[in-house]
Formats: sequence, structure tokens, C-alpha cells
Amino acid sequence: MSAEKILTSWKKKDFKPVYWLSGDEDYYIDQLVNYAEHHILTEEESSFNLSILYGRDTDWAQVTNACRRYPMFADKQVVILKEAQYFKDIEKLEPYISAPLASTILIIAYKEKALDKRKTFYKVLQSKAELLITAKLKDDKLPEWIAELVKNKGFNIDGKAIAILQEHIGNDLARIANEIEKLSVNLKDKKSIDADDIEKFIGISKEYNIFELQAAIAKKDFPKAIKIVNYFESNPKAFPIQKTLPALYFTVSKTYGVFGLSDKSDAALKPLFYFNPNAVQQAKDMMKNYGYAGIEKMILLLHHYNLKSIGINNSNTDQGSLMKEMVLKMMM
Repeated sequence: MSAEKILTSWKKKDFKPVYWLSGDEDYYIDQLVNYAEHHILTEEESSFNLSILYGRDTDWAQVTNACRRYPMFADKQVVILKEAQYFKDIEKLEPYISAPLASTILIIAYKEKALDKRKTFYKVLQSKAELLITAKLKDDKLPEWIAELVKNKGFNIDGKAIAILQEHIGNDLARIANEIEKLSVNLKDKKSIDADDIEKFIGISKEYNIFELQAAIAKKDFPKAIKIVNYFESNPKAFPIQKTLPALYFTVSKTYGVFGLSDKSDAALKPLFYFNPNAVQQAKDMMKNYGYAGIEKMILLLHHYNLKSIGINNSNTDQGSLMKEMVLKMMM
């Protein structure tokens, strides 16, 4: 079951006795744990019926005893086991999970690790618990995810603002959600999010960012590209070369793939560039200004300078100088 379906069922007061939340994407696990901690029970009910335990600090007997208590002045009690990946002898919870108390809602947050699916414990979870196994959101799905998150908060967001967020923050759903929450609080009566809002309320420059660097390279605007690289050089923590090069490679390699398409219309390119019209225009500019051979050269240079950035065939050239050198060679 997905996190959204579990959350929907909880809001309808439809609960299962045991929930096992695990996987690679912490955002959905944290979202459910936070809701369970603050919203399943009322404030008055929580005083007597909410138990929060931590895997490092508890054992199977404490968890089992907490689960076998009956609720006081309420129909349900909630027991949350956080950081269960550090819990010793977690398989000793199997007898309780096999026959859980109907009045207890046990929520186990087991991050980072994966259980051995061959073991009896996992099979018991499959049959007796509600399982959520999260996976990292793929980069090509992130723009859609951002747009949907913004929409659910009653706003809309343009493609450039999405691209700036994605390229600056990366695939960190929790951080993106926090920044969107910050925006929703500050926008007041405005319902549309653009690059100006990203700059004003989140602090990501609308002029000096990876997206604008890509646009400058695509247009062969060398002065602007170097101006942006200089800004990156003065803000190395925000724009490290190890973050900038993969973002450039992602766009250049996508554009390189367009040459193999029989249909190069905007309608055909939009799905390839996640329905971002600005990204489509960048690709078209790059193809026009560099051609097939030029973009192939870009890919080779990106690979070459990625190796240099980690010290291969590079003794002491700093990151800023490497970026300037690479951009110059791309545009020659």
C-alpha cells in the first residue's frame, strides 16, 4: 500500500493493528510517523495512549508490553517504534505481530535497511501487517512530484521555478517539501510560484543557478556563462562542482538523445524534458548552436572534467578554474 492510501485510511479512522514502514525514501516514512504521532489521537487521548519508543534504547519486551496494554479513556492506543533499524532482536516481535491486540496501533519505522524476504519474520509481516516499502523517486519523476505537491497546497508553479528547485536541492523530498511549505506561508494571497518567489523566500538566485548556466551554454553566451561560474566559485558550498557537472550532463545527454528521434517537434520533446518548456527551448538552442558533433564533444568534456574534479590527472587546479576551462572548451 502507498503512503497516500495509508494516510487516507487513517483520516477515515480506518486502522490496522500493525504497520511496517521501510525503504529507501525516508520522506514518506516520516510523513506517516508524524501524522500518527500528532493526529491519530486527540491531545487528551495522547496523554495516556501514545507511546514513542526508539530502536537504540528499547528491547522487544518493552515494545511487546507497551502493545499489550489496553487504552485508557479511548478506543485505541498508538505505539510508535522509531529507528527500528537499530532495534536488537526485532524478530522477537513476531509472536505479537502474529496475534496483535485490536485496540493497539503499532507503527514500526525501519529505515535504510531491508529485511531478508526469505525469513519467517518477513512472511509474518506480509500476512499480518500493512507494509509500506518506499523507493527513491526517480529524477525524471521529480518535476511532476513538485508540481503535484504545490497543487495540493492550493498553488501552481511554473516550469522554470521547478527546474531551479530541482537543480539546487536535488532529490531530497523532505527538503523540497520544507521549502514549498515556507513558500506557501509567505506568498499570502498570491497563488502562483515563479523564479522571483524562489529567490525571495528560499534564497536561490534566479540569475545565478545551474538552470541559467545551462541556458547560457546553450545560447553560446560566454560572458554570462563565466559570470555564473564566477558566482559558483564564490559560493562553493552551494554550488560544488560535483553537483554542477551531473546536472549539466543530465541536460546535455538528454539533448544528445534528441538527434536519434525522427520527430523533433516541441510536442515530441516535451515528455523527454518532463513537460518543461524552458528545458525544451534549451535543448533546441543547444542543438542549433552546437550540432551533433558539438554536443558529443560536450559529453566527452564533462566526463573528462568530472575525473579532474576528483583528482584524476589534476594535481592542484581548483574547482572554479576547472569549470571556466571546461566552459571555454565547450564553446570554442
